[in-house]
Amino acid sequence: QVPLVESGGALVQAGGSLRLSCTASGRSFRDRAIAWFRGAPGEERNFVAAITGSGSRTYYADSLKDRITITRDNVKNTVSLEMNSLIPGDTAVYICAAGPAASFSPTSLYSAENSYVYWGQGTQVTVSS
Repeated sequence: QVPLVESGGALVQAGGSLRLSCTASGRSFRDRAIAWFRGAPGEERNFVAAITGSGSRTYYADSLKDRITITRDNVKNTVSLEMNSLIPGDTAVYICAAGPAASFSPTSLYSAENSYVYWGQGTQVTVSS
């Protein structure tokens, strides 16, 4: 098991910024790719960003790549998602997920929900206009 806990969600105005964090327990954190997805409860989750176990490679949803940055700190067992220029369409529950390995091949697997085996509960981001 790899318990994941998200934090940092908030109510912000359009144009603002947020930094979300995903903190994991366990010694295998650096051996797992981590991703962020987002969605409304009960609805399909959409890929936001992913990072390999070492942090050397990152992957972003095309529609978001100009406004977000994913990073990780393997000493603190934390992955962060920096989001800028927020718009109301960013309103969602943001959930982090851990994969079974540090990297995937082909790279298209990073955006697939079923590539990940552990999921957090999510943190709510609400962007007001």
